[in-house]
Amino acid sequence: MNVFELTRSLVDIESITGNELAVSQYFTRVLHDLCSRFQGHFETMEVEPNRLNLFATWGEPVVTFSTHMDTVPPFFPSREDEEHIWGRGACDTKGISASMITAIEALLASGVRNIAMLLVVGEERNSAGAYYASKHPRGSKFLINGEPTENRLALGSKGALRIELEATGKMSHSAYPELGESAINKLLDVLQDLRAMDLPTNPILGPSTMNIGVISGGRAPNVVPDWAKAELLIRLVEDGDPLRKAVDNAVAGRVQVNELLRIPALHLGRLEGIATTVVAYTTDIPAFGGAWGQPFLLGPGTIHVAHTSEERVPKGQLLEAVEIYQRMAKSLLV
Repeated sequence: MNVFELTRSLVDIESITGNELAVSQYFTRVLHDLCSRFQGHFETMEVEPNRLNLFATWGEPVVTFSTHMDTVPPFFPSREDEEHIWGRGACDTKGISASMITAIEALLASGVRNIAMLLVVGEERNSAGAYYASKHPRGSKFLINGEPTENRLALGSKGALRIELEATGKMSHSAYPELGESAINKLLDVLQDLRAMDLPTNPILGPSTMNIGVISGGRAPNVVPDWAKAELLIRLVEDGDPLRKAVDNAVAGRVQVNELLRIPALHLGRLEGIATTVVAYTTDIPAFGGAWGQPFLLGPGTIHVAHTSEERVPKGQLLEAVEIYQRMAKSLLV
């Protein structure tokens, strides 16, 4: 099976976060075949019931390729034209995993050893698989993580601070608002103050950004609302401590602040002869915590179409990634 066929086969298996079992079973068959043909070792890591990380190694795992098996919703199947493979996960990250597996097969066929493949669950939600793997290292010295970077080596990636704001008030008849207290108005005031904050910048990673992604609350149009909630995601360019303090100062106790997720920004290494970039999104790399070795980040496709109805990956970049991944492994194994 070539890299295009493998990509399409993977895309056609729905694997929205939490439902990775079917695609992990498919990956298991593929990796078992490689282990059988090239004297490798395969094992599973149970993260949660029916949610498995997969690990295959050929020799001592000095260089480990890794990416995630889950996708965001909604699922839609693959299609193909002259230039692209389309479908959910095409670039984030099923095309990447197909390129990695194809590169591993070529490396093994040429006699290269001491390489491994680690496939994890949950990156799109909370990096559950990577956090689990961080507690179960296998001695790897280098981690080549796959996310869509247009085949350029990322020098850094922004982190993420996900917070939930909860406002409470007092219900009353909307004809007599003075008898109640609007939780929605309280929340809107806080959100306006947060939007007015100066966010940190970094000379390499650029500015932090804030997205107010979800707002909910209230009972009915004729009821002064006694509750309201908002969910925010801030892209970090530092470890998040200064920004979290700034959020608390701006909120000033008017609503409850719940921190749901914090992943610090990362600065990553480079390799000679590979073009570089900087990415604004968050990856599994911080969750690995260095337990799987020095991290590098590279993959075919652009993040600009990931998570959209136009998700696709250029066929030329899939083929290019197969070659780049081989070069990276050989360089790191020296």
